Order: sequence, then C-alpha cells, then structure tokens
Amino acid sequence: MSKYLLNKFLFMVDRDPELVERYRSEPRELVAWWEAECANTVLNCHTGEASTWLRLDDVEREALVTHDHVKLFELGAHPFLTLTLFIALFERDNTEPLEYQKSYGARLAHFSMPYPDIAT
Repeated sequence: MSKYLLNKFLFMVDRDPELVERYRSEPRELVAWWEAECANTVLNCHTGEASTWLRLDDVEREALVTHDHVKLFELGAHPFLTLTLFIALFERDNTEPLEYQKSYGARLAHFSMPYPDIAT
C-alpha cells in the first residue's frame, strides 16, 4: 500500500481538466494508464527521472476506479485531495448549492477520532 501513490494520483489528475474528464468517463482505463505511464515519474524533475517500484495494490486501484472516497480515506488518502477532485467530477450532477460537499461529508460521518493516518 502506498498513501503517497494514492495522493500523487489524486493531485495529478485534479490539476489536469482532460484527466478529470477521463477519470469521470473511463475511470478503470485512466487508472491503468496512469499507473503504467505516470505513477513512477518523479514530480517536478526532468523527464528522465523515474523510479520503477511503485504500484497500487488491488484495494487501492479498486477504490480509485469506483471513486470511493470513503475507502480512499480509510487507506490514508488526504481528504482535501479527494474532495477537490471529486467536486470537479461530481458537483455538476447536483442541483442544490453544496449538495455534493454535504453528501461527501455525510459519507465520512461514521469516522471518529483518531482518524486514519494520512501522513505520507
């Protein structure tokens, strides 16, 4: 399991409108592509810098594919990263102000202190 890799995925996808749309419409394909092409790149370095060992495990991959922000939180993904990305993905489907944000919070309401560790 790699909280770093989960957060890296959320961070990178959220900052690219094309990736956001691909993640919304073809999540399984995007996660597979991202893991093969982007997961091992070292951020903010020239293109020759990459590692070879980082991989998502099956639980992480499925949580990303199914847009399961509750499972991602349990796995240690930072809630701010999931919230900002998932607002971009799903807020447009709602009709009331803050409807998605309230639903997002309600699905996390069963958690109590101490929360899952989000440190990477």
